[in-house]
Amino acid sequence: QVQLVESGGGLVQAGGSLRLSCAASGNIFSIKAMGWYRQAPGKQRELVAAITSGDTTTYTDSVKGRFTISRDNAKNTVYLQMNSLKPEDTAVYYCNADIRTTIGVFSNTYWGQGTQVTVSS
Repeated sequence: QVQLVESGGGLVQAGGSLRLSCAASGNIFSIKAMGWYRQAPGKQRELVAAITSGDTTTYTDSVKGRFTISRDNAKNTVYLQMNSLKPEDTAVYYCNADIRTTIGVFSNTYWGQGTQVTVSS
């Protein structure tokens, strides 16, 4: 079994910064990709950023130039550095990972519990 634990959310004023962390633990054989999704009130969950095992990255257009995703493979941890935050960034941010476990043949998708990010105007 795999667990994803997020941290770093909070309340920040517009223009400020936050750094989210997500650490994966458990019976991990390999991690193919990790990413961050977010869901704002009244909106569907959307992919914010993702990073593969080869460190290729993807960002949704609204955060390009402001957010940076990175990972520490030795720690099975992914980070999301969020700069120049805007009120529209307010959402619950969820960590996501595609992981093959030590007792499985195929990789599965795992989700964290989410961390609240609130940006005040």
